[in-house]
Amino acid sequence: EIDVSSHSGLDENRLSPIPKRAKPTYLAVDRENQIIGYVVPIFRGSQEFATGLSGTQESRVRDTAAYMARRDMFTSGLEMERSEQISRKEVMRESAERISQNKRIHEHEEHFKRMNEDSLMHAPEFVIKPRSHTVWEKQCVRLHCTVSGWPDPRVVWYKNNVAVDPLANPGKYKVESRYNVHSLEINRCDFDDTAQYRVSAMNSKGELSAFASVVVKSRFHRVPGPVSEYGITFQTHIVDKFGVSFGREGETMSLGCTVVIYPALHRYQPEVQWYRDDVLLSPSKWHHMHWSGDRATLTFTHLNKEDEGLYTLRVTTKSGYETYSAYVFVRDADAEVEGAPGAPLDVRCLDANKDYIIVTWKQPAVDGGNSILGYFVDRCEIGTTHWIQCNDTPVKFARFPVTGLVEGRSYIFRVRAVNKSGMSHPSRVSEPVAAMDPADRARMRGTSAPWTGQIIVTEEEPAEGVVPGQPLELQVTEATKNYVVLSWKPPGEKGLEGVMYYVEKCVSGTDSWQRVNTEIPVKSPRFALFDLAEGKSYRFRVRCCNSAGVGEPSDPTEATTVGDKLDIPSAPGKVVPTRNTDTSVVVSWEASRDAKELIGYYIEGSIVGSQVWEPCNNKPVNATRFICHGLITGEKYVFRVRAVNAAGLSQFSQESEPVEVKAAIASPAPPYGITVLECVRDSMVLAWKQPTFIGGADITGYFVDYREIIDGVPGKWHEANIKAVSERAYRVSDLKENRKYQFQVRAANMAGVGIPSLPSDTFLCEEWTIAVPGPPHDLQIRDVRNDSLVLLWKPPVYQGRNPVNGYYVDIKEADAPEEAWRGVNNKATETTYIKVGIQNLKEGESYVFRVRAQNKAGVGKTSDVTEPVPALTKPGTKEIVVDVDDNGVISLNFECGDLIPDSKFVWSKNYEEITDPSRLTIETKGNKSKAVFNTPAEEDIGIYSCLVTHTDGASASYTLSEEELKRLLEISHDHKFPIIPLKSELAVELLEKGRVRFWLQAEKMSANGKVDYVFNDNVLSQGEKYKMNFDKNTGVIEMIMESLTPADEGTFTFQLQDGKATNQSSLVLIGEVFKGLQKESEFQRKEWFRKQGPHFIEYLSYEVTPECCVILKCKVGNMKKETSALWYKDGHQIKADEHLGFTEGVLKLEIAQVRKGEKKNGFDFYFSLCQITTKDSGVYEVVLKDDRGKDTSTLNLTNQNLMNEVFSFIANSSTPLKITSTDEGIRLYTFVSYYNDLLQVTWHYKDSAIAFSDRIKSGVVGEQLWLQIKEPTEKDMGKYAIEFNDGKGGLRRSVELSGQGETHSKFLGRARVAGGLPDVVTIQEGKALNLTCNISGDPVPEVTWLKNDREITSDDHCILKFESGKFASFTITGVNTSDSGKYSILVKNKYGTESGDFTVSVFIPEDVGGKKK
Repeated sequence: EIDVSSHSGLDENRLSPIPKRAKPTYLAVDRENQIIGYVVPIFRGSQEFATGLSGTQESRVRDTAAYMARRDMFTSGLEMERSEQISRKEVMRESAERISQNKRIHEHEEHFKRMNEDSLMHAPEFVIKPRSHTVWEKQCVRLHCTVSGWPDPRVVWYKNNVAVDPLANPGKYKVESRYNVHSLEINRCDFDDTAQYRVSAMNSKGELSAFASVVVKSRFHRVPGPVSEYGITFQTHIVDKFGVSFGREGETMSLGCTVVIYPALHRYQPEVQWYRDDVLLSPSKWHHMHWSGDRATLTFTHLNKEDEGLYTLRVTTKSGYETYSAYVFVRDADAEVEGAPGAPLDVRCLDANKDYIIVTWKQPAVDGGNSILGYFVDRCEIGTTHWIQCNDTPVKFARFPVTGLVEGRSYIFRVRAVNKSGMSHPSRVSEPVAAMDPADRARMRGTSAPWTGQIIVTEEEPAEGVVPGQPLELQVTEATKNYVVLSWKPPGEKGLEGVMYYVEKCVSGTDSWQRVNTEIPVKSPRFALFDLAEGKSYRFRVRCCNSAGVGEPSDPTEATTVGDKLDIPSAPGKVVPTRNTDTSVVVSWEASRDAKELIGYYIEGSIVGSQVWEPCNNKPVNATRFICHGLITGEKYVFRVRAVNAAGLSQFSQESEPVEVKAAIASPAPPYGITVLECVRDSMVLAWKQPTFIGGADITGYFVDYREIIDGVPGKWHEANIKAVSERAYRVSDLKENRKYQFQVRAANMAGVGIPSLPSDTFLCEEWTIAVPGPPHDLQIRDVRNDSLVLLWKPPVYQGRNPVNGYYVDIKEADAPEEAWRGVNNKATETTYIKVGIQNLKEGESYVFRVRAQNKAGVGKTSDVTEPVPALTKPGTKEIVVDVDDNGVISLNFECGDLIPDSKFVWSKNYEEITDPSRLTIETKGNKSKAVFNTPAEEDIGIYSCLVTHTDGASASYTLSEEELKRLLEISHDHKFPIIPLKSELAVELLEKGRVRFWLQAEKMSANGKVDYVFNDNVLSQGEKYKMNFDKNTGVIEMIMESLTPADEGTFTFQLQDGKATNQSSLVLIGEVFKGLQKESEFQRKEWFRKQGPHFIEYLSYEVTPECCVILKCKVGNMKKETSALWYKDGHQIKADEHLGFTEGVLKLEIAQVRKGEKKNGFDFYFSLCQITTKDSGVYEVVLKDDRGKDTSTLNLTNQNLMNEVFSFIANSSTPLKITSTDEGIRLYTFVSYYNDLLQVTWHYKDSAIAFSDRIKSGVVGEQLWLQIKEPTEKDMGKYAIEFNDGKGGLRRSVELSGQGETHSKFLGRARVAGGLPDVVTIQEGKALNLTCNISGDPVPEVTWLKNDREITSDDHCILKFESGKFASFTITGVNTSDSGKYSILVKNKYGTESGDFTVSVFIPEDVGGKKK
């Protein structure tokens, strides 16, 4: 902490011999008494505080002063000393009192402030104001200020009076506020950042602003402003741009842009330059540049990681320049050995002289999964192709002095990295460098031979020799654990002859000097020493020598310990990723602390959960912010960073928080196109167009501002609405009549409020009195295709004197003159939408539209013109597809391939959003959406459309007409009641063991398909005799019988049902055909037993089959003909099988009635028992025996467990509860695969058990359990359920009986003959017969009359009528004997058919005996 206080001089003057007032000082100090600033004192008006002393203190000081004066004249030295001691005590006491009094005063002031909070509140005040800056292009600038005020002020930064939004430009601006210090950081400044910046501080007490200017200068001599040459101003546009590019080492790559310059002059060519990381590039063997006159191209012949960076194309003309930039990433080439590191990069030569050259490089980002052990440096002499390794052991330090060079010759170098897996590819070679001193280069007279690269050096002839003096300023310039580099200056006394040097060393603490270069003296004033013991301390000195002798040694260096002086940097700080685009993320981090000679940073990214890290850059970046490209949209990534210098790579930073890769959300762009829809005396209704860029998030609302224009001078802006409005139209109230106003609109989303639009035109606030309507507004275009589009609009706010009764739509080509407007519709349309067809459009042409409304008074104002739209079907456009599924469900389906996570499917009917789910059920999954018709009917007729938000207008529409609805309903009916196609009809064949197989194959059946097996009209069930199997994958249905008996002669039928689809197939086996099949089956059965030939492989167990049979089974092996199998129950033999005849197989016993059973031979041995009862529980035992021994298996099968298992299978086999209508009423039913009389079933109505009566009955028919309700009423509606008691908690099936259901409708709406017809009518010939009956049904039934089962029609003799859908009449004006007969009336609708019969008998009057005809 810093203690900011004023020095009073108290510490220095407490023990002062003379009490005097300490000189005040206004220095601010910290705890170590280091001066850090100044403090401004606050002076108050009180006399007490002005003097700093109380009245008593002042009198005491005056008394002391008088006493001191007398003491000076009259006292001796001893008295003076005593007086000094007394004075010192008084001063100390006074100081203590003054401190205590100040403390009390301070406490009183603080208490007063707490009691009076308003005294703390004050307007903002800038303690430190931001200062202006002038910076170079691409640099960063930071504006900061310190603000005081209470309450804490809210600080906002403005650029040219427009609020700075960091979210709108991710990474461009960074705003921070800490401890009343506020800062605005601008990254990578460009010329657009040259502006006046304002910082505004505001609280409840007021607002204060401070200003600072930022000027951005160019290193590239930007031509200020548009400069014209010969009266020409050039406009430059860079189009067809290259994007962010990715390459791999060794590949070639080209970057190119098309440059359009207007006007185009034939002989004038612009200056085209390429930059990498703001460094101008020149043509070289690594990159070629080409300018064709309209296209600039940069080609990389052999990519290396050194080529990675930000590339900028700059096109300069006399009128200025344009630039475009994009990043190029270069990945490592595939390693020759798996796990080997990437190649080093940026190999350079430093400090080249006669004796050695220091080679430096940068470490690679990829280490192959294992730490890099070190690096090998290779050299190659210019003119040769032979590479020589310079170091025997790998060096870890990224800098190495190469010795053993030939003076005057030129070399190139390369570096390879090595880890435990292998060696990397070599780096790109360095630039050539000559092994000679810089001074020698200046004096060089010759040139190098072109084929060897050798440099011939000629020196001046030396004069007479002079022994040189001591070398000067010897120092250790670099020290690592592998080498030490010394440097010095030549001696002042050396004569005209050149000098050389001997280097000597000694271990610290000794005086034993050893010459390092004993044979060859050093020619350069620098020298690299190798083979020093790591960890030891050495001193060094140098001697000069020439032909005259060896001079005195230089002063020795300080002790130098052999080891790396440069430390590996610390790990970078907190890593913060920020959303940028759909494929990139901005990563920023805190720089490594106390890092020396930092080269840059490497960034790595990983998909969350994958644990696979990939480098984001392969060339170190110097900044603490980097944009990572090439990421997968929608995935979540984490990032980490490490620093690198010559000593190595740091540890990785902590992983960042996960960030999802998608475009960053920014505040929206300004709305535009502000128009007036209505104007009254004190208000105006405005409309505007949606911003072209919404910022990646839905617009949440708009804010409207207005200002008054007085004599052409605009006034101050005022807010028209405090709360955002969601519509793009708003009524601005509280205006003044006959005043002129301007308006501006701002859009808002979740990122904030955008910048306002440009001020609108000036509008006069006066009431409209015109009779015709105002302009329609909010024009939208959808469903754009090559030959059609749909235009939508909203009605005008101002209706005129009469309501709007129609609209006219105008169209013209986008670039056509105003005279080209033409009408789309000659007759006014009443809807607020219209489909523009091919007759008005030409493929590829761009069009604009406008709309006019009309009422009885005429046609009103035109709407605002739409934006141009080309009549083109965009690639990937889908249409709405109508589908009818297997259940007859009709649906509309739409698919969109350009979705983003925030996109939504919006379905509309007649272009009004569907919000009522009663008619349509909308289901959306992924990029597909479905609208399902619940109950298709005439009210569903209309135009259906689907719009996908956050796309480039993806939409489609579908018109459901009356004819189309009828067609779809017919298809739906066919799907509801289909026929199952068969591949083969029912057939019979014999299997082994003489079994008989009945089978057929269906074309296709679903998993819900069912089969009923019928013999002579009796449904067969699974048991001992019949084995059924249904393979739903292949459609094969089969029934296998162990044998045929005379009772099996007859007709076999398979009845198929799959949902609504049904079919059946029959086979007749009678007569000789049956006898032949039976004889062949018996023969094959006996043969199988004859061919079969004692232990249990699996002991006796039981299972309950889906057919509700209990099977006891065991697997046996090593069987032969003498082996017998004996079955026992409770110690009594129930079955004995002999001559089984198989070596290995399974014995099975199906438990039911022990009285009867049959053997079925094969690998499965069955003892078949159906109709399970409680008598079947007990202890079962199987004994296998022959002459080799016997084996026994026992199973205790209890009664309750057995029956509960059976009941559970019966309950689980039950089908869903269904409802059907009958002649008597409504029947609820379910099917089970098998029914047992012991099964307890309970019927429930609304969760209460049903009390049965004559009207409500239940029963079982075969495998069907039913509940019959006679003459149902509304009171019978509700939830019904059937509960199966299986001893485990039961199983319940339920169904809802509703008046809206189809079954109830069938019963209530079925066609009926309600009454009114007699059974017999006897009538005299010649009389008139008139009969009337009541007809009921919904829909209205069709009525047909029959005579003697033949249909009759109405004529003059027999008049048939059906009136009001309720009354049917039968009239014969004069009956005769031919009219006698049986008559019927037949009524029919979709829910059923019913008839009524009566007999007419006509007699002749003369026949008194009643003879009838």
